[in-house]
Amino acid sequence: MASISDLIMQQVKSAAGGVSIPSNIKDQVLGGLSDSILGSLTQTATKAGGVDVIKNLLTGKANAASSPVTALAGNLFKKNVVSKLGLGSSLGSTLTALIPGIFGKLSGIVKDQDGDGDVDINDIIIALTGKKSTGSSLLGAATGILGGLLKKK
Repeated sequence: MASISDLIMQQVKSAAGGVSIPSNIKDQVLGGLSDSILGSLTQTATKAGGVDVIKNLLTGKANAASSPVTALAGNLFKKNVVSKLGLGSSLGSTLTALIPGIFGKLSGIVKDQDGDGDVDINDIIIALTGKKSTGSSLLGAATGILGGLLKKK
């Protein structure tokens, strides 16, 4: 399986293909878009309920345009790339506007409960958090406590 970073970069390159980006900063811009999206996923994964938000977004159950993950990615991109590279408001806005579409394309390749898609959502969650998702934080906590009790003798 390709890494989550590679999957994101593929979608970034595809989405930005029609945007005129100065060649001397194109790699920085595309890398910045990819890093902003990955950063928003990683930050969201560490918050309470974040894994469920990511699952809903990447399996198409949540609207990418109104997702807090998308908003965070846009803010990270504006702060870390648009302002630092001095892209200007027009190009910066055009590139930032690609982010919901990139998340939409990612949701098209992520496998949902029906088995549709190429990449398993649990593999993405493991890559973002370092641990397997149990589907419910309450269930995960209960399983962890029960497992700890059963191992102690």
